[in-house]
Order: sequence, then structure tokens, then C-alpha cells
Amino acid sequence: MLKKMRWRFIWAAMAAVSAVMLLVAGIINVGNFHLTTMRQDRIIAEIYRYEQTASTDRMDGTGFPVFEHPEIFLPEFEYTTRFFVVHCDADGNIESISREFIASVTEEMAESYAGIIRDRGKKTGYYLHYRYHIFDAADGRTMVFLNSDAEFQFMKNLLILSAAVLILSLVIVFFLIFLLSRRAILPYVRSMERQKRFITDAGHELKTPLTSISTSTDVLEMLHGKDEWTENIKKQTGRLSKLIANLIMLSRLDEEIPFPEKEEFSLSDAAWESAEPFVVMAEVQGKVFRQEIEEGIRLFGDRVSVQQMISILLDNAVKYSGEKGKIRFRVCERHGKKYIEVTNTCQIEDVSEISHLFERFYRLDKSRSRDTGGSGIGLSVAQAIAEANGGKIKADSTDGKIICFTVTL
Repeated sequence: MLKKMRWRFIWAAMAAVSAVMLLVAGIINVGNFHLTTMRQDRIIAEIYRYEQTASTDRMDGTGFPVFEHPEIFLPEFEYTTRFFVVHCDADGNIESISREFIASVTEEMAESYAGIIRDRGKKTGYYLHYRYHIFDAADGRTMVFLNSDAEFQFMKNLLILSAAVLILSLVIVFFLIFLLSRRAILPYVRSMERQKRFITDAGHELKTPLTSISTSTDVLEMLHGKDEWTENIKKQTGRLSKLIANLIMLSRLDEEIPFPEKEEFSLSDAAWESAEPFVVMAEVQGKVFRQEIEEGIRLFGDRVSVQQMISILLDNAVKYSGEKGKIRFRVCERHGKKYIEVTNTCQIEDVSEISHLFERFYRLDKSRSRDTGGSGIGLSVAQAIAEANGGKIKADSTDGKIICFTVTL
């Protein structure tokens, strides 16, 4: 349990750190994309403005448009910026194409790009390696295509770099959290150790007076004969002894290695042995007990604890199946997994409460549990045994009339 808790702490911490780092990396890349797009849109707006002026007014000595905003359009701007402009009439027919500032685009390519963008129906966006914008006017429309190769490369490099930094940082953080996790859960470990020590010590201390009470009751029966009072004392003493044994068992199952000597055994044979007394018990009570146990199923684990888990589930089924109830016990293997299913008839008013069945001392029907001698801890023990053997257990009921417990190992 402590090992699982440590890993849960590690993964929870990693999830939190990963979420923050992904958010930061996402903000950086999305922010860079947004700022780059805004800058390109400003350049496109300047290109369009100068395209609308007379050629003699919009050219300097080199033939490149003279743009404002020197903080954006640096001195080397004309040597790194490439664009072309397509002019269309009011009907969308191409009138002219300006390709003075780009060499890699032919007139046919420019016409093709303009046709594709026109069919898209979007005023602005990206197409291939170009940022485009369509400007509508009374006498037609102008399409400005700005080459964005450098910007795309920069955004790609930033994305790769941020991803590499993110992965490297997560690896480093994982090892740091892994090394510090023991110290982080140390207070909880100490608390758990004190709790287990208390339960074990209290259990052993209680066994002595219980044994004394049981022995004194036997002496009273020999001297004065049996009566309802001695029967009740023995019944409650047995119930308390079983409860103490279950609590000690739960405490042991919470250890990091509850079964240090696991071995391979026949699950089929163990199931047959565990079910035999409950078959007789069900028949005596007039209930139908049906079992389907596949032969040759083998399991690596602790045989005694697995049999105890099966006994708990079958005992629970016999007790709470009601008069003339039906019980089904099934053990099978599918795709390398072993399944133990115990199904019985029942009467559950609120199906949503089934999720609480494995909580310690929880009982669906407290009055009936008193009659049957239940303490509400048996299913907790069954769950702990299943997990200690590397499996899991669940309970399911669709209509509240039949409940099925499934153990997957």
C-alpha cells in the first residue's frame, strides 16, 4: 500500500508539474505565433497602402517600398522580405500581378494561388509558405501574399526547442520527485506504522480476555447447563474474535510486502476446496448454489489468502441472497487473466451505494447485518487480499436484485 501511495504521489506531482510546463510552453508558442502573425499583417497592410499609391511616390532609389515604423521595418528589411500582389477587377478577374519583389513565383503560380484563395472565401490566413490578405475596394480587390519561410522556420525551431526543454525538464523533475518522495510521505508512513502497531497490539491484548470469557462460559454451561445467555455470550465472543482477526489481517495486508513467499498453485483446486462448505450451507438453507470452475487454472500468489477471499465472497452471498436465493460461483481464465465471479440475488434499495461496499464497517442494511452477524469489514479484507495478490475487485448491480462481485487476477 505504501509503495502504491508513493507512486500516486509521484504521478500526482508529475501531473501538476507537467500541466504547468505544458501551459507555459503553449503560451510561449501560441504567443509567438500570434505576435508573428500580427507583425506580418502590419507588413501586408503597408504593402497594400503603397500598392495603392503612384509608383513614383512609393519607391526609393532601390525600387523597394519605403515603409514607416523603423522599429518594425529594419534597414535589412528589403533584403529579407519577399511578396507578390494580385490585382482583380470587381468580377474577380485578374487584371495584373506585381512580382518585382519575389523570384520564386511565376505568373502561373500567382494566378493559381489567387484562384485557390478566392475559392476559400477567407479574407486572411496562411497558404503554403505565405501569409495572405484580401483587400476589397469599390473597383475590385487586391490580394497580397507575403513569404513567411523565415517566420515558419523560427516558429518550428521554437516549438522543437521548447518541446526538448519540456521533456528534459520533466525527466529531471521526475528523478528529483522520485528521490524526495520517500521523505514527503514519511509522516504518513510513521502514522501508518503506529496505527498498525496499535491494531496488532490491541488485537493481542483483546484475545486474552476473550479467551477467558469463552472459557468461563464453557464452565458455566458445564455447571448450570446451556441457556440463552451463555449462547449469546459465545455468539458475541466469536463475532468479536472474528472481527479482531480481520482487523489484524487488514493491518498485515497494508504492509509493503504482505506475502513474502508467494508461489504458483492451482486456482481451480483452491476454488473447489473453498466452495465446498458453502454448497452444503446453501442447500441446508434451501438456496440454489451453482458453480462453474474451469480446470487447470494456475495462479502465482498466496493460496491461503486467495481462499480466504473466496470464502468471504461466498459467505457474503449465502448470507444476503434471501430466502430461496440463487448463488453462482464462477472461476475462469481469459487472455491470461483469472476471473473469480460471485453472483447472488439480493434486495438493494439504492444501487448507488454499491460503490461504498468495500469501505471498512460499511453495510447496506445495518439491521439485517446485525441478524446475520456481519461487521462490515469482510469485503474490505477481500479487496485488500485481491490487491495484495496483484489484482482488483469490483461490485456491480444494474437493477438492485442481483449483485455480482468480480475479482480480476
